[in-house]
Amino acid sequence: MGTRLVVDRSRCIGSGNCVLVAADLFDQDDTLGGVILLPPAQDELTAQDAAAALEAVGRCPAGALRVVPTASSSAHAT
Repeated sequence: MGTRLVVDRSRCIGSGNCVLVAADLFDQDDTLGGVILLPPAQDELTAQDAAAALEAVGRCPAGALRVVPTASSSAHAT
């Protein structure tokens, strides 16, 4: 079973830590500063991307990011 990223945009404060540690997975909205998932992060994560995503989750001061199993991700998406 794989994993994918879930973002709670209502919690995102735009700190940019996710972009600093995983620029291949995240970007920031130029207008609002919130997180944007890039295409590699919109599907099931590779092992390398999952490791970077977990680091980003740990560095998010707002707790806006989660890595969830793909089998249950639709039930947890926000």
